[in-house]
Amino acid sequence: MRRRVLLLILLSFCVVAASSCRSRRKVPPPQSAPPVATATAPEPAVSVPAPDRDFVQPQPDTDDALSEDIREANRAARERGWIRDAFFAFDATTLDAEAQEALRQSATWLRQNPEYRIRIEGHCDERGTEQYNLALGDRRADTALSYLVTLGVDRARIQTVSYGEERPFEEGANESAWAQNRRAHLVLSARR
Repeated sequence: MRRRVLLLILLSFCVVAASSCRSRRKVPPPQSAPPVATATAPEPAVSVPAPDRDFVQPQPDTDDALSEDIREANRAARERGWIRDAFFAFDATTLDAEAQEALRQSATWLRQNPEYRIRIEGHCDERGTEQYNLALGDRRADTALSYLVTLGVDRARIQTVSYGEERPFEEGANESAWAQNRRAHLVLSARR
C-alpha cells in the first residue's frame, strides 16, 4: 500500500512538472497580413529607333594567361637550368636519381625565389588508354609535388595538372620521343 501511495505522489509530481514546462513555451506573435499591392496601369510602349551603325563584336583575348614577365621568367629559368623537369621510366611514377637531382635544383631556386608559384604538369607517352595516361600523369605530378615539398618548397605555391598523352613534347612513335614525353613538367605560373 505504501508503494502505491509513493507511486501516486511521484506520478502526480511528473504530471505537474510536465504541464508547467508546456505552459512556459513561447507562442509566436501572429503575423500581419502582407500589404495588398495596388494595380497600376502599364506605361505605354515607347518606340526605340534602330541604331545608326553596326556594333563591333569584341575580339576574344588571345593572349596567354601568363604575363610577359612570367613567360620571360620561365624562359630564363629553363635556359639557366634553375627549373628542370623530372623524367620517368615507362609506366613508372618513381623518381630515379636523375629526376631527384632535377627536382633538387628546382627546389633550391624556388626556395630562393618565394614570389613565384609553379604548376607541375604530368605527361605520358602515347602508349596506354587516354584515361590510364591521365591517371598516370596525375600520379607523376603528385610525386614531383611531394618531393618538392620534402625539399622545403611551400605546398601552397604548387598546383598540379595532368595532360596524360594530350600534349606531347616530342612527336614520334619511338623510344626517343616517348622518353621525352614521360615527365613532370615544371612551369612558373604566377608571381605573388
